Amino acid sequence: MPRRSLIALLTAGALAGLAGAAAAAPNILLISVDTLRADRLSSYGYNRDTSPRIDALLARGVRFSRARTVEPLTAPALASMLTSLPPHEHGSTRNGLRVRDNLTSFSKILGLRGYETAAFVGNWTLQDRISGLAEHFETYESILNRRRWFGLVRSEASASDLNEIALDWLDDHLDDKPGKPFLLWVHYVEPHAPYRLHPAVMGQLGLQGTTDATGARNRYDSEVAFVDLHIGRLLDEVAERVPMTDTVVVFVADHGESLGEHGYWGHGRHLYDATLWIPMGLVWEGTLEPAVRDEPALITDLAPTLMSVAGLEPPEFFQGLDWLPVLRGEAEFPEGRVTWYQAHRGAVTGKPEDGVRPRTRGLLEVGRIEGEVKEILRVTNDRRWLFDLAADPSETDSKVPITSGPSPELAAWLEKVRDGLALADDLPPPSLSEDDLDALRDLGYID
Repeated sequence: MPRRSLIALLTAGALAGLAGAAAAAPNILLISVDTLRADRLSSYGYNRDTSPRIDALLARGVRFSRARTVEPLTAPALASMLTSLPPHEHGSTRNGLRVRDNLTSFSKILGLRGYETAAFVGNWTLQDRISGLAEHFETYESILNRRRWFGLVRSEASASDLNEIALDWLDDHLDDKPGKPFLLWVHYVEPHAPYRLHPAVMGQLGLQGTTDATGARNRYDSEVAFVDLHIGRLLDEVAERVPMTDTVVVFVADHGESLGEHGYWGHGRHLYDATLWIPMGLVWEGTLEPAVRDEPALITDLAPTLMSVAGLEPPEFFQGLDWLPVLRGEAEFPEGRVTWYQAHRGAVTGKPEDGVRPRTRGLLEVGRIEGEVKEILRVTNDRRWLFDLAADPSETDSKVPITSGPSPELAAWLEKVRDGLALADDLPPPSLSEDDLDALRDLGYID
């Protein structure tokens, strides 16, 4: 049976048996931040005080020190977070390409099991008509009410806007349906490029009066500190409304950002750790002991883990790891875990050729990590790199010639990805407006 048909069959079967009420399930507050490098947070070793509120949150729960996204692009990564499927299976491999209809996600299942579900997102690429993610929530709103950089960049939300709207929804939920658990997802767009300098945090970062405060890396840091401030305000407001012992807080980034490493600024087109490595944490006060987990984790692990948090069995076709039994000491972490990655062109452009095999044509790189060994293959020219991450975390010293060809394992992964992309290419072609194209260009996804 083709993988596409198998996923549809399993989805229908999984959802058919899941209607019913949730029993004593905790609330879930899912906080995600766009384009946030792990190593730009103080809790991950950064020497600037960029993230006091995020650090304090992660200190109260489980922080994953080696978490990675499966693809360093917003819509594909967050679709993988929700569905626990890799991009070549859920279909959203590039910004502007929607996920398949009628997929199973942890949010959709929680909605069937008695949760009230809502998502408030601030990135242009996450609008439902572009991403197809609204069917996974009862309430799904794209907040695009401001323009950055003096009106020169397309609309998006600021962190304060998202907080206000999300908290209004929470107040209505608590008034109308007291006692009913909620899943509330808030996705902040800062620190996505073009980075903005926030004067209110310059003193905190030691930038007051410096001559290079407006440099790109400093602006990026000020964006991190700005979103950290507003995440802290959101957490404070939620804590005033619901008991935090009854609320699980998840923190994650969709991907990182290359700040000039390997001669590259941005994200999406390469599989270096500057864009793959993400902060990720799970806080359940009174239930999960604070800890730092150094084993490899993926953004796709969140869906099965949050299913378990809600007292539900994750579907077998979820491909992430259910961490809850491991964190509770009821199961061992699976030794020898190998993790797999893919990179695609940033966005479709709306040109006629985008309607012809846009997913297959967009594939740029595939990769795998086993232990401390990372292998990357550039599929457009068959160049290969092999890095020892323990000895060479900057990924500058490949252990093999670039013309050596992929390992059998990576070659098999490439074949699997290409097969999935070919199946997904029969989905309807993208339809983007001129405003969409301008916004994707402003965000750096179209050259």
